[in-house]
Amino acid sequence: MTLETLQAELEHVLEKGEPEEIGHFLDQQNISDVAELIYTVPEHDASIIMYMSIHRASGVFKILETLTQQDIIQKLPPEKTAELLNELPPDDRTSLLEDLPGSVVRELIKLLNPEERKITLSLLGYPENSVGRLMTPDYVYVYENNTVQQVLDVIRRVGKNSETIDVIYVINEKGELLDDIRIREFILASPNQKVLELMDDRVIALNAYADQEEANEAFKMNNRVALPVVSNSNKLLGIVTIDDILWVATEEFSEDIQKIGGTEALDQPYLEISLLQLFKKRVVWIIVLFIGELITISAMHQFEDEIAKVVLLATFIPLIISSGGNSGSQAATLVIQAMALREVSIADWWTIMRREIISGLLLGLTLCILGIAVISIWHSLSHTFGEYYLSVAFTIGISLMGVVLWGTLVGSMLPLILKRLGADPAASSTPFVATLVDVTGLIIYFSVALLILKGKLL
Repeated sequence: MTLETLQAELEHVLEKGEPEEIGHFLDQQNISDVAELIYTVPEHDASIIMYMSIHRASGVFKILETLTQQDIIQKLPPEKTAELLNELPPDDRTSLLEDLPGSVVRELIKLLNPEERKITLSLLGYPENSVGRLMTPDYVYVYENNTVQQVLDVIRRVGKNSETIDVIYVINEKGELLDDIRIREFILASPNQKVLELMDDRVIALNAYADQEEANEAFKMNNRVALPVVSNSNKLLGIVTIDDILWVATEEFSEDIQKIGGTEALDQPYLEISLLQLFKKRVVWIIVLFIGELITISAMHQFEDEIAKVVLLATFIPLIISSGGNSGSQAATLVIQAMALREVSIADWWTIMRREIISGLLLGLTLCILGIAVISIWHSLSHTFGEYYLSVAFTIGISLMGVVLWGTLVGSMLPLILKRLGADPAASSTPFVATLVDVTGLIIYFSVALLILKGKLL
């Protein structure tokens, strides 16, 4: 069924006004289709959630964008809001509440039943962007001395309310995590076999206070649908599932792309953020880059006598500085991506520098040869550069090689330096690298010109 057909049928049943028919129609649709429907007809978003069965409404609600969730919460009557919040998985509920103003959060927490309120307040107590904010306490745990039959009885009793039963967690009497065992091991084992006999002690766990990026890396390195979360004393607190990590990875990727582009990370979708907020996010970097370009003008001012003597030198300024900026931007992008994927770390700085020196020399030499060739051919056709055309050609060629090498080094090292200082490597955005290389590129260019052209054109 197409989205247009679904929208038409929804409007038809809404016009009839029969709550049971509306709810039956919505409950028959795929959760993802209902979510798309909410984005298509936002005027009916709260009605769609209100008429659905609470279990399916929760499934739809938790995959919606945060702003849409907040809009729906404001429109729903208090009793339906309470029902929805209590039905949401604790991690999704925490994600919603942490983006709301404190006064609103306090009112919504009052709507939770005592047990869910305790869980939510516990999750909100962990630092922002920590693994503790992502975890859910809905999991199946057993003890090392249980038999396989007892484990299966536990799964039947509590598995329905668990986030996942693919993995069963083993703890001791102190609540400390001992192991995690896939459910298939219990299904294939003898009913009288002890859990202790199935353990291999190769459990991988996340610390509740660890950064969410660490959880993302742990999931990438280990083929798991869920990972346990423990306290500093190894007490099992909850689990984090792969669906939550996918959301984290998407948000981190979006933030890095925005920072690389020379802006602060947007907290909301582009079309939903206000123009004033968009201005605030972009203006700081624009001012920083503007000041950087003022330094470029200052550098040019120091060589104004040389430019006055040989106006031809000014003609090649855009070529020189753009080549350096391009090489720097390339290197910065590659290193930032490699750091995000954990392919390199600060400890690899010397290896990276050696590679970039070689790359910069090869790239610079290529442009050097190309620049000399272009100027030589150009002069043979129009005699533009006078009797010292070879000196001009080598000035441009050697300058290109120097600027490209310098740009490559700056672009590759700056993200590592920022990481070492505790800043986000993505903040060394490509516009920032390009601006920095512009200034130093001019100094390199005119220094080479003075060295080669002194006594000839200068």
